[in-house]
Amino acid sequence: METAPTDRLDPHVFVLFGATGDLARRKLFPGLYTLAASGWMPPDYRIVGTGRHEPEDGIEQIVRESLDEFGDETDEATLDDLIARTSFVVSDDESGDELAKAVEDARDELGDEAKTLVYLSVPPSAMQGLIAMLGRTGVADDARSIVEKPFGSDLESSREIDAALKDVVAEDQVFRIDHFLGKEAVQNILALRFANGLLEPAWNRHHIASVQIDIPEELEMEGRASFYESVGCLRDMVVTHLCQLLGFMAMEPPVHLDALSLRNEKAKVFEAMRPFDPSRVVYGQYEGYRDEEGVDEDSSTETFVAVEAYVDNERWAGVPFYLRTGKAMAESRRTITLTFHTPPGRRFGDQIDEPDKLVLELTDTPRIGIEMWAKRPGPELALSRTSATIEVPGDDAEADPLEAYERLLLDAMRGDQTLFTRADEVDRLWQVVTPVLEDPPAPEPYAKGSWGPQTALDLPQPYGWHLGDADD
Repeated sequence: METAPTDRLDPHVFVLFGATGDLARRKLFPGLYTLAASGWMPPDYRIVGTGRHEPEDGIEQIVRESLDEFGDETDEATLDDLIARTSFVVSDDESGDELAKAVEDARDELGDEAKTLVYLSVPPSAMQGLIAMLGRTGVADDARSIVEKPFGSDLESSREIDAALKDVVAEDQVFRIDHFLGKEAVQNILALRFANGLLEPAWNRHHIASVQIDIPEELEMEGRASFYESVGCLRDMVVTHLCQLLGFMAMEPPVHLDALSLRNEKAKVFEAMRPFDPSRVVYGQYEGYRDEEGVDEDSSTETFVAVEAYVDNERWAGVPFYLRTGKAMAESRRTITLTFHTPPGRRFGDQIDEPDKLVLELTDTPRIGIEMWAKRPGPELALSRTSATIEVPGDDAEADPLEAYERLLLDAMRGDQTLFTRADEVDRLWQVVTPVLEDPPAPEPYAKGSWGPQTALDLPQPYGWHLGDADD
């Protein structure tokens, strides 16, 4: 009989800081349930939720409400089993003895092979104190720690958090999570680039004129305005998700597709990135943001960012990378567009008024689009714009993809850091954005449901953004 995949996982104690928070409700409890329902959890495990205050209706109610609101159809027996393995203990940075006792008791129940996985979903301001408590009480001993973004609020605070982590755990025990890297479509970038001889030879400045990484969101704050006031769009999205996508797009071919090789090549890209020029960065704030609960009436927090970035190495010298993301925009999309150079010469006169494009749609069902020129039928040698879409196969029932957080939780249990960010990556990206943090542009207003301020629309020259184009 074939061995089940979970038989290869040791028993685990999951320690969830922020167990009553938004991320736990939306992603972590539904993710743990899905892993359990699909047979990917360890054969035995315990979940110890923790926070500053005991939940009013108990942790059981939070788990049930989480699955009701954010989960798919649930199996009651699986849900009851998950809840039976879940408890809650009050803790803070000053008091962690009860938490340490609960973790120790859970490990004793699970046996000598038990592993501890700590999930730190807390604001950067609380991170150092909690890390110190984990070291002081022994909870961090031999434990793996998943650290949720943002990894600090600037270069100095990021380095302070990293130093606090290194005081209690080794780098190979730290899993800095960026859930974009857990998405199937993002991992497909690696397959597209490095498995296809048609594309990799053209993946450089000699053939590509620009790269756009575009993550607009229709969503407004939805009760998260107070969080955004302390973070802003640059810290929340650009220094994390969009730059990580840039790393995948721009890296050199790794020797192996493992954690060391992939993260080494990504780190080289970030090292070669030119610090952002504030004059080539546009901040925006959607109209009505200041009316959101928890927002100051004269808030200067950006809800939109557009950036022109450069990677100063041999492959990409002179090629602009345009990054754009924001709230309350016209569509929710995750699109990467590679614009190619137009062939030299004027064989077709003025007919070629738009370059060829390769468009990657990073949706749950990834799609690859090609826009190029072909001959128009008829007696004249005239051109016509044509396009084709390739859909990544998704009909293999045995290869049903895990959602990003599910995949990354599983990888952390396995000890696989491939899709997690490393300390040197984080440090360098804070260096890259520091000029903008020190000299931020004033946010320009933009209408809800638009593509952002006009200044941002004009940033990519001469062809503009692929998304939001009149022909899109």
